[in-house]
Amino acid sequence: MSAQFDLNDAQRAIYDAAFKYAERELHPLFAKMDDEDWYPAEMMAKLGSDGYCGLTAPEALGGAEMDLMSAGLVGEAFGYWNTNAAFIWGPHENLCLNNILRNGTDDQIARYLPDLCAGRKIGALALTEPGAGSDALGSMALKAVRDGDDYILTGRKMFISNGPVADVVLTYAKTAPERGAKGISAFIVDTDTPGFSVAQTLTKMGWRGCPTGELVFEGVRVPAANLLGVENAGVGVVMSGLDIERAFLGLPYIGAAQRCLDLSLDYAATRRQFGQPIGSFQMIQAMLAEMYTMISAARVSAYQALAACDAMARGEGGRGAIHKLCAATVLQGAEMIAAVTDRAVQIHGGSGFVWETEVNRHYRNARIASLGGGTTEVRKLIIAEELFRERGLRLG
Repeated sequence: MSAQFDLNDAQRAIYDAAFKYAERELHPLFAKMDDEDWYPAEMMAKLGSDGYCGLTAPEALGGAEMDLMSAGLVGEAFGYWNTNAAFIWGPHENLCLNNILRNGTDDQIARYLPDLCAGRKIGALALTEPGAGSDALGSMALKAVRDGDDYILTGRKMFISNGPVADVVLTYAKTAPERGAKGISAFIVDTDTPGFSVAQTLTKMGWRGCPTGELVFEGVRVPAANLLGVENAGVGVVMSGLDIERAFLGLPYIGAAQRCLDLSLDYAATRRQFGQPIGSFQMIQAMLAEMYTMISAARVSAYQALAACDAMARGEGGRGAIHKLCAATVLQGAEMIAAVTDRAVQIHGGSGFVWETEVNRHYRNARIASLGGGTTEVRKLIIAEELFRERGLRLG
C-alpha cells in the first residue's frame, strides 16, 4: 500500500487485513464474473461469516462497530482486487444495511440487521424508476397507499443493484403524490412478499456478475412497522443516504485505479520496444505520473468526505457543505477513474484492448462512475447551487 492520507495504525491494519483477504478470496472470482456475467451466489454469506458485512453495525448485532472511514478502507481494498465483487457488497453494506442502521427503529434494526450482517440475507436500495432517473424524487411514480396496518406498494423500480438477488429492499414510494418530493416515504420490503417480482436482469458493459434489474411491485403489502422514518419524510433518508453513498462507493474505484496503476507500472517495466522497456519512454512516464497524481488527489478527497459523513448527525445531509463535498468527491472520482483506466489501456497497447485483460475489465467498469448515484451533470448542479447558497446569492 502506497503512502497516503494520514491514516492511523488501526486504519492501516484494517486496510491491510482487507487487502490480503480480498487477494485471497475475491480476486480469484473476478475473471469468471466478468467473462460469464456470473454471480457468485455464496460470496455474501462468506463475507458475512468472515466478518466483512455489517462493518458499521454494533457487535451485538453481528457487526464490527467501524466508522464509515474504516469501512471505506475495506471497500478500497476490495475494489483493488475485484471491483465487481465490491459493487455487490457495497450496495448491501452501505445502501441497505447502513441506511436501516442509521434511520431504523430499534425493532427494525433488531429484525433485519443480524441477517444482513451475517450475509444470510442480501440487501438492496430501490430509488430509480423507468421514468425517473436524475429526477428520481419529483418523477417518482411508485405509490404506497395506507390500508389498515399495512401500506400497499404499486409501481416499478429500475437499474437496482442487487435487485434480482436481494432478500431485503429499502424502497422509496410516494405516500402523498400531491406533495411531490415532500410526499415520499421509505419502506423496508421483504422480496418474498406476494406481488414482488423481478421483471428483468440487465446485461451491462461493466459491473458484470453484479445483478442489476427492474423490480415490480404489484400490490405488495408492507406492514406499517416497516416504514423507515416518518411518513412523507423519506426525502431526508434519501438525501443523507445519497451523500454517504457518494462518499463510500467512490472508494472501490480508488482501489481499482490503484490496481490499474500497479499493473501499468509492471507492464511498462517488462514490455520492450525499440530495444528497451517502454517505461523508459517519457510519454509513458508522463501517463504514469498523471495516473498517480489523479489517484492521490481523489483519495484525499474521498477520505475527507468519509470523515465528514462520520461526523454527520442523524437526519443531516442533502444540503449544505456535506452535500457539496460528497458531490464534488464523486465528480472528481468519476473523472479520475475514467482517465486512469484510459491511460492504463493506452500503456498496455493492443493487449489492453482485449476483453479479458484486467485493465480492460476496469476500463469497462469505469463508465458507470459518471452515472451511478447521480450523474456527472447532477453533481455539478449540486455543487454550483451550494456555492451560490453559501454566498447568499439567489438566481432568478
